Amino acid sequence: MVAYVNGILESIEEGNAVVDVNGIGINVNISGSTMDRMPGIGEVVKLYTYTNVKEDAFTLFGFLSRDELGLFKLLITVNGIGPKGGLAILSVMSPDDLRFAIIAGDSASIAKAPGIGKKTAERITLELKDKIKVTEDSLLSQGGDSLGGELSGENSSAKDETVAALVALGYNQSDAMRAVRKVLGSDAGVAADTEDLLKLALKEMF
Repeated sequence: MVAYVNGILESIEEGNAVVDVNGIGINVNISGSTMDRMPGIGEVVKLYTYTNVKEDAFTLFGFLSRDELGLFKLLITVNGIGPKGGLAILSVMSPDDLRFAIIAGDSASIAKAPGIGKKTAERITLELKDKIKVTEDSLLSQGGDSLGGELSGENSSAKDETVAALVALGYNQSDAMRAVRKVLGSDAGVAADTEDLLKLALKEMF
């Protein structure tokens, strides 16, 4: 119903921000990570919102990016995950970290969110993996680190082999994917050589 709220940040506290829009103070529920990235009091802020309507309440949940809002909407499609649960997960995980965890089946990382149990986290990875998987190959070109275009087939193969090698060495798969992403994101000219990519990724793991 409300696509976004754009105005002056009037006040902010744990889990809530008040945005002054033309003299009207609007309460918006926000995640811990969103709170950490908000501008200062008195500055302009734009929050992309999800409207939760109940018989006795009309609540807005706000995010600084459409990407984060999109993931929030996906999360709340999972049985047992309401808006507060979705917000709790995005308080402890960035959008990319959440994608990595879902693709890798890393329910343990998701279960670290307050109020999210092991079974609920497992349900999230099971139900959302197919919906997230279509973006797996493009994850490396999303977010703040642009790789200057899609990976070639050779680079994609080296990426997969490097992730597999890191997992074989005992590293968590989502952490392995994140390390490879950082290497490729920091140097778009990295050669499609699994051995070199593995060496650089290992440095990111420490």
